[in-house]
Amino acid sequence: MVKKYSLIAIAALVYALGVGVVLEPAHLVTGGVTGMGIVFNYVTGVGTGTWILLLNIPILIVGAMRFGKRFIASTVYFIVMSSVFTDVIAVFVKEPILTDPLLVAVAGGSLTATGMGWALRNGATSGGIDSIVKLIRRRRPHMKTSTLIFLMDIVIVGVGALVLRDLEKTLYAAVSVATTSYVLDLVLYGKDEARQYLVISDKSGEIAARLLEELHTGVTYLTGQGAFSSREKQILLCVVRKPRSSKLEGIVRDTDPQAFLIVSNATRIYGEGYKSFFGESF
Repeated sequence: MVKKYSLIAIAALVYALGVGVVLEPAHLVTGGVTGMGIVFNYVTGVGTGTWILLLNIPILIVGAMRFGKRFIASTVYFIVMSSVFTDVIAVFVKEPILTDPLLVAVAGGSLTATGMGWALRNGATSGGIDSIVKLIRRRRPHMKTSTLIFLMDIVIVGVGALVLRDLEKTLYAAVSVATTSYVLDLVLYGKDEARQYLVISDKSGEIAARLLEELHTGVTYLTGQGAFSSREKQILLCVVRKPRSSKLEGIVRDTDPQAFLIVSNATRIYGEGYKSFFGESF
């Protein structure tokens, strides 16, 4: 429990650095409740961290009814810590540390996404949009967290554009949102970077044996029949990570230079050795 909340605190600090050090001083409206907080800070002068806390209250009430006390406790802890960190940072950071808008967008988006991702991986959310997305994914589990957050963030950035009336900053905010979506995807799911192989060969048994022995990877036999020859063949189905793909291709080439090899990128893989479909709750 101590380790979990320590990691959430670190995630909150990283998130707050993205907001308080990078985004807020540059008045760049990102997505989510944070973006709304920046807008309200610009209009009212009240601290962004305070607005983040206030805006999250009704969302947390709904989340408590849906996800239970344990989830809400972790989320409240993250929100309070990130809000406090953000307002404390604002006391010391009066001027933008980064002046290049593109660097602001990329750095701010990367830091906030990393904080959000670490929070989600440790059973919390950054509140606001994250909690709403978690509710949506209960009904639409096939939709990725990063995609849903991206769509909602675009709407909030549009609102920020109307308030700030700065087209250039709005475009950079869109870059920040895209960066957030990409980095969050990496933090939550990682890069599968795998390739799927279909191997059609008269020496499928020998190839399979070498793959099992030398690559220690799973191989599945599929039964096929040539349309022209009417001969039945065993087709090998195999998925390996990209760094090992050249080794697999070398084994196939050395064993049967006449083998027919079909290669495709595998972008989402669930199962042993990869991520768990049923365990994915982000």
